[in-house]
Amino acid sequence: MIALPASVDATGDLLSGGDYVADRSLATVLYLSLALGRPLFLEGEAGVGKTEIAKVLSTTLGRRLIRLQCYEGLDVNAAVYEWNYAAQMIAIRVAEATGDRDRDMITSDIFSPHYLIKRPLLDALEPDLAGPPVLLIDELDRTDEPFEAYLLEVLSDWQVTIPEVGTIRAEKPPIVIITSNRTREIHDALKRRCFYHWIDYPTAARELDILHVKAPDVAADLSRQVVAFVQRLRDMDLFKLPGVAETIDWANALAALDATALDTATVDSTLGVLLKYQDDLARVQGSEAARILDELRSQPA
Repeated sequence: MIALPASVDATGDLLSGGDYVADRSLATVLYLSLALGRPLFLEGEAGVGKTEIAKVLSTTLGRRLIRLQCYEGLDVNAAVYEWNYAAQMIAIRVAEATGDRDRDMITSDIFSPHYLIKRPLLDALEPDLAGPPVLLIDELDRTDEPFEAYLLEVLSDWQVTIPEVGTIRAEKPPIVIITSNRTREIHDALKRRCFYHWIDYPTAARELDILHVKAPDVAADLSRQVVAFVQRLRDMDLFKLPGVAETIDWANALAALDATALDTATVDSTLGVLLKYQDDLARVQGSEAARILDELRSQPA
């Protein structure tokens, strides 16, 4: 079993080992979360690297990654457990055909763990030889409030209660990363159970470091131009600002086209990699893209 990092610096090194470029504040809150066994609640705009942290932890620590992708209408059956009804029906038919058990015995048998299908939350409470898994509860803000309330028992006591079976408790709590794009506020009761960190868009210097790691084949000068252009877009009043993931995609797309520098025609023809709404594209393409490029060229290197 790979041990958890013993310091903030070691946590930063752990993330770097998974090609994740983190600032010290993120490394600090992650270290505390791991050291004290508390869930880490990450908020920020889409595409800033929240989900990636769970993936990197899973890889660098050698733990299973269990992902619960949240959506509106998510219920206990999809998140915790459900009964294998087909197998239960077969067991009932066999028992009735043989006639060797009464109704109470049949009922007891078919509601045993043997017929239980484990979903992500229950699976994350199971012991694992490689160590407690990394449980990613992704985009919690997409769920309904009743499910959010259900999580309180899991995150407080590391247990779930199944009426027919009883309470199942984790021997060792999983490493929990919760993400939210802040489309709605998450209740304070859940936040109290977590350490909180807001992941903002990176500075130009950090975004350049990220490109260096994530898009190593892109020429250094082109990477600088890409980052400068994207940073300028984030100052605009666009419907959806480009995230780090879009920056990486754009840089790789430009490299795939053998582009060596940004010009208006190249930006216009590839802007769909960066922006995802027609209104945003219409606003930036053409004269606005040319204006931004002129401004960037006029700045000292």
